Formats: sequence, C-alpha cells, structure tokens
Amino acid sequence: MRLVMTEPAERMQRPYARRWWALLVLCLSLLIIVMANTALTVAAPEMTRDLGLSSADLQWVIDAYTVPYAALMLLLGAIGDKYSRRGALVLGLVVFGGGAVFGSLADSAATVIAARAVMGVGAALIMPATLSLLAATFPRAERAKAITLWTATAGLAIAAGPVVAGALLKDHGWASTFLINVPVAAVALVAAFALVPPSRAGHQDRIDYVGGLLSVLWTGSLVYMIIQGPHFGWDTKAVAAAAVAGAGLVAFVLWELRHPRPILDVRRFTARRFAGANLAVALFFLAVFGAFYYLTQHLQFVLGYDALATGVRMLPLAGAVFVGSALTGYLTPRVGMKWTVSAGMAGGTAALALLTRVDGTSSYGDFVAPLIILGLAIGLALSPCTDAIMGSFPESELGVGGAVNDTSLELGGSLGIAILGSLLSTAYSDRLSDAVAGSRLPASALATAQDSVGAGYAVAQGIGTKARQLAAQAAHATDPHQAAQLKAQAGQLAQGARQMKDAVGSAFADAVAHTSLVGAVILGVGTVAVALLLPRGTRRDAEPTGAEEAAQEPKETKEPVDDRVN
Repeated sequence: MRLVMTEPAERMQRPYARRWWALLVLCLSLLIIVMANTALTVAAPEMTRDLGLSSADLQWVIDAYTVPYAALMLLLGAIGDKYSRRGALVLGLVVFGGGAVFGSLADSAATVIAARAVMGVGAALIMPATLSLLAATFPRAERAKAITLWTATAGLAIAAGPVVAGALLKDHGWASTFLINVPVAAVALVAAFALVPPSRAGHQDRIDYVGGLLSVLWTGSLVYMIIQGPHFGWDTKAVAAAAVAGAGLVAFVLWELRHPRPILDVRRFTARRFAGANLAVALFFLAVFGAFYYLTQHLQFVLGYDALATGVRMLPLAGAVFVGSALTGYLTPRVGMKWTVSAGMAGGTAALALLTRVDGTSSYGDFVAPLIILGLAIGLALSPCTDAIMGSFPESELGVGGAVNDTSLELGGSLGIAILGSLLSTAYSDRLSDAVAGSRLPASALATAQDSVGAGYAVAQGIGTKARQLAAQAAHATDPHQAAQLKAQAGQLAQGARQMKDAVGSAFADAVAHTSLVGAVILGVGTVAVALLLPRGTRRDAEPTGAEEAAQEPKETKEPVDDRVN
C-alpha cells in the first residue's frame, strides 16, 4: 500500500479502487469548513463577553470568513484546475488550520476578524477542490451517488456545528471551537496524500487572470454590500460597494464574452438546466441560512436552551438530510431532476410556512416538523443541482464548476442572513416597542433591548437584579416606612422584569413568524421560477445536449481535453 498516492486520476484506465475512501477525505474537509460558520453562532455570546465585542465587531467576526470565501473561489478553482486540485486541497487545509490556531490565540476583535478571514481563504481553496476531485475520481455512472453523499455531509455540518461547539463550551472556552479544526484538518491533510489521487486539467492554457480578478472584485464587493447595508445602514461604504459590484459584474461579463479562453464562459447561463440549478442552490440556501440564523437564537434565548442542548435539538434536520438524499438518489434517475428539485424547494417553502405559526407560547415540539421537512427538502433538492452544475463543465474545468456551485451557495446564504436577518431585527424592534408601550421603561433601556433578543433579555435581567437589590435593602432597613417603600419598589421592578421578559420573548416569536412568512414567499416564488426554468426529462442531468452543449463548448481549444476519467 502506497504511503502517497502518485498516479493521476486522469491516467487511470479503470475506476480508482479506493475512491470511496477518497470521498471520505473530501467530505471530512467539507465538514470542517461548513461547521466553522455554524459552530461560531453558538460560541458568539461567550466570545462577545470575553473580548468585549460590539455588535458590529461580532457581525464582522462572523462575516470576515464569508467575504474571501465567496470572492476567491472562482479564481482559486481555476488555479487548482491548471496546477493541482489535490495541491489546492492540501494548501487550503494548511491555511485553514493556521487560521484556526491564530483565531484561538486572538485577544481582540481585530485579531479574531483577521483569523476568520485567513480561514475564509483556506475554505475558498478547499471547497471547489473537494467537488473537482470528486468529479475527477469517480466515473460518471457513480458521480451522482458521490455528490449525494457530499451534499448530505454539508447538511450534517450545518446541524453538527452547534452540537460540537456546545459540547466544547461545557468545559472549555470559545477558543476550543477554533482549535477543534486543527486535528481534523491535519488528519484530512495526511489522508489526502495517501488516498486522494492527484488531478489537474488536461490542457496547459494560460489562466484568465483578468477575468479572475474581476470576479474577485464584483463578488467580494457584492458580499460586502450584502453584509454592510442591512446590518449597519446604507452609508457611503455600502453604496460604494454596491457601485463597485455592479460595475465589476458588467466588466466581468463583457471581458468573459470576448476572451478566447474565459475563466467562466458566461454563455453557460443560457442553458436552462445550468441556470435553473444555480438559481435553485442560491434560493435554497437563502432560506436555509436565514432560517438557521433565527431558529438557533429562538432556541437559545426564548426557549432557554444552552449551547449543547440547542445543537442537539437541531439534529432532526441533519437526520432528515440523509433520508432526503437517499430519496433523491432513487427518484432523480426515474422522474428527472426537475421534479425532485421542485419537490425539495416546495418542501422548504412548506417548512417556512409552518414556522409562521410560532408565537410566544410555542415549545420545541412546534419546531420539530419544520426542521424535519427542511432537512428532507435539502436532501431532495441540492445534490441533483450540484450534479447538474458539475456535469455542465468539461473535465478540464471541474474546479471552476465546483467554484460556481459553491459561489451560488455562499451568495444565497449571505443574502439569506442579510435579508431575513434584517427583517427579523426590524420586526422584533417594532413589536417590542408596541409591547412595552405605556410602561415606565426608560427610553435608553428600550433602545438597548431593541438591539437584539439577547440584549432584550439582558435588560429584563438587569431590572430583575435591581429588584432583588431593593428587596435586600428592604429586609435590612430599620425604618418600617422606608422598608415598605423599598419593598413596594422591588415588587414593581420584579413585575416589570417579568413583563419585559415576556414582551421580549413574544416580540421575537412574532418576528420569527413574520420573517418566516417573507422567506416562504421568496422561496415559493423561486420554486415556480426554477420549475419553469428546468427542462423535463429523466436522462442523466450531467449530460447536456443541444443548446447546453453550445453554451458550454470552449470557444478555442489549443489542445484536446483529457477526458479519460469518463
């Protein structure tokens, strides 16, 4: 048994014997980069207290990962195609692990934000490499099954992140949620050399670096605008980012249309299967990431579960993802991706619609059905879309194909957190203001409580603490009249604390219901659009014909593409 796998996937005359072990390595690599975001949502409160983060600091701790992740994937995917897909994976694991160590040692907002950005660069190397290596290693007959397992891993990571973080935070600080990535990345790195065959494109054309840099410019600016505008207001920074994103996108499209070997042939988007699959991925993750953002807050703050208990209660979603993935593996070859993707998106719409019934009296049981339905929907819809996107690229551009799929995913997720998160914040603030109207709550306290559900409960807790202090003073007062006054004030404050706590919980629950309605409408309209866009047919989704072939055919080929993996 070789310690290092040296035979390139493209030169193998038969399917690679250890390809399923290689898939395990790729899925392990995928697991840690997805969990890096979902785990942080659970560790955020302790990190905020320890580092004294402002709300703006915390937002950028979370999103500093997203900007380089989304912006760099296309360019790094093309570089991996040309030089080494396994090399991109290995380098990404090293950078990601290094960023995790840096983050665990951070003692300020600036350093932890920088560490998260470094991890985002590593993730931008890893994510497209996992898909391109999967497609290069597996014969086309098995590729859909492998992609299904890859997609199920992403679904598992979404739910597993809070569980792992919660378990670590029981006995360790927030730094452990960074450090846990290091041994996993090390294992994946060693296993990549032993089990994953090297792979690269069969041609040696020069990379379209201008197109790549334009893609970095417009994608990075767009993600920055999505984060900056809704969360911090449409100031000069947000407006400038929007202008740069728009101009950069136009320049990118025009350049790619004229370049003889573009980094991404934008004509592919005229193919209905390709365009529909990308739209479905973006819309689906808009809904999933947006819902995950407010569901974890509701479980932690309103229902009072700790970090670990919150993660455990998200596990029905992960289990349902695997069931949905098994269903799509059986159904898609028989009825076609149009129906499985449409059914999955309709299921996601139904899950969000069920969440519109949430109110201040809702318990965890009211969330179980939506979580299960959402998990089934993820499993049904996403792997056929990923298979269709990857199948639209020749073997020489698998890294670019993976980057396109992952960019759609990341843009959708960023939009979901920005749009639905902003709606949630506005709805919560308005409903809390209405709920406490007529009370004697100081304006400054109300403004603090309106900032977030966590801040609202902190205000209620502060009022309760003041009530207990007055009650203690009353118990030790020697003047009966003063004791009576203090006791009366303590009673009023205690009642106010209970009312404030109830108002915060009710306002946030109503905001969840309102935001879920908007999310259901967005995903419902998107479901109809995707259903109309995707072509009919039960043939292999990865085998484009007609207009799709024309859309994906390179305009100029200097050397024949090595496609012996097929």
